[in-house]
Amino acid sequence: MLGFVLLCTAGGSLAQLDQATKALGLGSQSGLSESKVASGLKQTLQIGAESAVKLTGRTDGYFGNREIKIQLPKNLQPLEKGLGAIGYQSKIDAFVLSMNRAAEAAAPSAKKIFGDAILAMTFDDAKKILSGGDTAATDYFKRKTTDQLTVAFLPVIEQTMRENKVTQQYEALTGELKSVPFMKSEDLDINKYVVTKALDGLFYMLGEEERKIRNNPAAQTTELLKEVFGKSHP
Repeated sequence: MLGFVLLCTAGGSLAQLDQATKALGLGSQSGLSESKVASGLKQTLQIGAESAVKLTGRTDGYFGNREIKIQLPKNLQPLEKGLGAIGYQSKIDAFVLSMNRAAEAAAPSAKKIFGDAILAMTFDDAKKILSGGDTAATDYFKRKTTDQLTVAFLPVIEQTMRENKVTQQYEALTGELKSVPFMKSEDLDINKYVVTKALDGLFYMLGEEERKIRNNPAAQTTELLKEVFGKSHP
């Protein structure tokens, strides 16, 4: 549902808007102007995107959410227990925490990029989202913004990781890995790893917000959304 702001910005006809609003379950709303319905759809988009950024771009936005918490890279996971047993658990914990703090620091930079993606959407994009699944708008954002988000996130994550000495922590842990017989440490750009995981988490939360707005009347948190999306009108 998030992508339907296009109905007010891309030259869609009144008939097209009426068809789309009926598909959204808005056909029962009487006395609502085209502009009011379009404003409600735009507000839905903005609230969903802003909520996802707010949920991730705060302390424990990643670290405190088991669904998106950034874990050890795969090449270290087999040795986590072993490294912990020989006194490295505190270093592992600090390393994991620092990766998540870096992601939390980067997340707010997604707000403007999402806003630009909203403005760039076409009416055809909106129609595809209308006929898509519960995360069709999130999938659109993923296609359109991943490259830009990667560019925006990387310097923030690099700086935060540098301040928290995450790269040094990773190198120390992989150094222990190299000392174990028959184990090989994979070359891994730890900054790019955190960027990838940060984006995965952001899009996961955006998808959850989209599902909520599509399916839960309680998520209609403003008077305009209640008026446009509410089912109490004849």
